[in-house]
Amino acid sequence: MTTPNLHRQPAPPLYERIKGTLREGILSGHYAPASLLPSEAALGEQFNASRITVRQALADLQNEGLIFRRHGKGTFVSQPKAFQNVTALQGFAEAMSAQGHAIRNRVLKLRTVPAPTDVSQALQLPSGTHVTELHRVRLLDQLPVSLEVTWLPEALGSIVARVDLVARDVFLVLEQDAGVALGHATLAVDAALADHATAIALDTGAGAALLRVERLTHDAQGAPIDFERLYFRGDAFQYRLRLDRQVAAHAQSILPLQGTV
Repeated sequence: MTTPNLHRQPAPPLYERIKGTLREGILSGHYAPASLLPSEAALGEQFNASRITVRQALADLQNEGLIFRRHGKGTFVSQPKAFQNVTALQGFAEAMSAQGHAIRNRVLKLRTVPAPTDVSQALQLPSGTHVTELHRVRLLDQLPVSLEVTWLPEALGSIVARVDLVARDVFLVLEQDAGVALGHATLAVDAALADHATAIALDTGAGAALLRVERLTHDAQGAPIDFERLYFRGDAFQYRLRLDRQVAAHAQSILPLQGTV
């Protein structure tokens, strides 16, 4: 006669089992990035589950960033996020190409305009000075990942405007064609929601979460030469930064208390 196992753990809820099975399929590659998952009805039949239960499992996977939904099209497996380390001053294509990604650009707008107030202040130009304004969508492995709006002093912008902006980074053009030695950049990073125009450019829904980066690049002498606002899809890209611990001098001089207990 066998004794029942009084410590047996209860079976996990059905939605947890559905979530676990789908997660394993995504992480193992059974469901490839950008592929369409079975419909809610099909998953309900597969797991003998109600649509509410299936939706709960899918909602958890979406919160984990493993899947995303497109209205009227279905549920898709997310692409692994590309990333750029910001410990060095690099252009987007320069950084992504080094990781084996294919980069192309879609030029939306290239024009000469009077500098908006914030742009003239950033570039230290007199109010109303004309600048070159460039709008580009950056495509990573054919997926639109970022919208970049760049302002340059007109003298540099006229050089940039003559090159193939579909295939080249502005940074490399400044170095190789304009002979500018780049020095450093300052960045401000925050979150934003896609407006209608940005959503169209990046193929997202209006109100989608974006990573917004404001970058001001200086030449080797410290003069500001390139002011940009970069809008990255939150589901496809991330910035990474290494931080090293720096202990203040006064903290290093504090000795641990000694005594007996």
